[in-house]
Amino acid sequence: MISLRPKSLKNLLFIHEVAFLILVLVTGLIGGLSAYFWQQTSSESVRLNNLAALNEQVRSDLFRQIQTMIRARLLEEQQAVKRYADYSRRIDDMFNQMHALTEVERERGAIDDLRDSYRVLQKDMNNIFRDPYMTQAAGINMIDPRFAEQMVGQYEQEYKAFKQLLDQLQAENDATVDRWTQLARIFIPVALILVIALLFYTRYSLKHGFRVPMQHIMSGADTISHGKLDHEIPEQGVQEVSDLARAINRMARDLAASRDALVQSEKQAALGALVPVVAHNIRNPLASIRATAQVLDGSETAEELHESKQAIIDTIDRLGRWVSALVSYLHPLEPHYRRVYMSELVAGALGPLKPKLEEKGLELEQFDWDQDRELSADPDLMEQAIYSLLSNAIEASPAGGSLTLGLEALDSSGQVRLRIRDSGPGMPFSPQPGNLAPGPSTKRFGTGLGIPIAYKICQSHGWELRFNIETDTGTEVTITASTAVVSDADTSGEDDSPTQES
Repeated sequence: MISLRPKSLKNLLFIHEVAFLILVLVTGLIGGLSAYFWQQTSSESVRLNNLAALNEQVRSDLFRQIQTMIRARLLEEQQAVKRYADYSRRIDDMFNQMHALTEVERERGAIDDLRDSYRVLQKDMNNIFRDPYMTQAAGINMIDPRFAEQMVGQYEQEYKAFKQLLDQLQAENDATVDRWTQLARIFIPVALILVIALLFYTRYSLKHGFRVPMQHIMSGADTISHGKLDHEIPEQGVQEVSDLARAINRMARDLAASRDALVQSEKQAALGALVPVVAHNIRNPLASIRATAQVLDGSETAEELHESKQAIIDTIDRLGRWVSALVSYLHPLEPHYRRVYMSELVAGALGPLKPKLEEKGLELEQFDWDQDRELSADPDLMEQAIYSLLSNAIEASPAGGSLTLGLEALDSSGQVRLRIRDSGPGMPFSPQPGNLAPGPSTKRFGTGLGIPIAYKICQSHGWELRFNIETDTGTEVTITASTAVVSDADTSGEDDSPTQES
């Protein structure tokens, strides 16, 4: 089936230009034809009416001329003789005007016949003036009112013939008006229907060839920009628009392939960074377990046997904790939000750490706790992150030192900030967000994954985690959290970060 839809934007615009031109031409043609027709018929009607008026005027002046001639000859009035000559000139002028108004040969012939009959009549009247005997012979007849009618008998026949011709021409003109009026009743609606159909077609072609496909492209591009690279934009419309949709779809597929390749590359890089750590943290516990197992054979007392057994259990527990931390680090996080105060999160993380605080004799100082604010957070995850940061701070602080906690409400931005400051020598490295490689650990049973996990949990909440390291005076950790209300539905449509599963 052949499609009537334009194949290109250029053709579409050309069609619109042609449609506009046709609309102007049809409108101008209807107006021009109407004006021309009415001008022609009106002019013809006026011309025929003028001929008819001149014909009547000639006849009327002719009778007055005859009456003037009678008065001049019977009463010998000099003024009558002068009026007779004036009538002759007037009638000749009117015949000239009638000739000037004629357009067809039969009109000229009728006027010539009328003029010839007048010339004959004029000759008879002139003879009466010149010949006294004719005047005496016709004197008695001139007194008879029927004399004038008998003189103009031939002229009356030509007058009636010309009048009949004018009536016939006027009837033909009226018939032309009626015929064009009937045609106009058909032609004008048909022309308007064709113009309206053309306008609807151009509007349809514009809508389905450009406007609707462009709307699909805009909405599809917005969807793709939000990370849904598998979305397909319909390749519709004129050639340029469909080519644009095809190019965007191809770009989305290329981006998806690049993203998958990048994710795979990041996964390999992460694994490459973790392999040495995994090897180190597994090799050492295994060596310790092996050495302790060899010692079991030489244990002489139950106490030595118990110590070796406990060393194996501690080493296995250490290895289990490290593996659990590694699994938590590698898997995506899905926070389940509820409203909770920052102080509650800190209290939940401090609970398991109180024995360590007491063991090291650390002084816990809390400042500005009255600036506490309610937050949207996953308590389990955030307590884990804060626990890791507090645990690092306790491990870094010397025995008898201090651990400072503070809250700061940032009312201008709707945020609250938690500060954790230890009294240790400062961290031996500078943590960076997004660094998948776990940092070195200074703990006896450390995995080096506490800070990366804390970073990951804070990033999943949209919170900011920073480290301010001051050599020999300690490290200050700040968590800046938003107080805005967040629900699980608000984040269900978001894409997970590119962190890969193991």
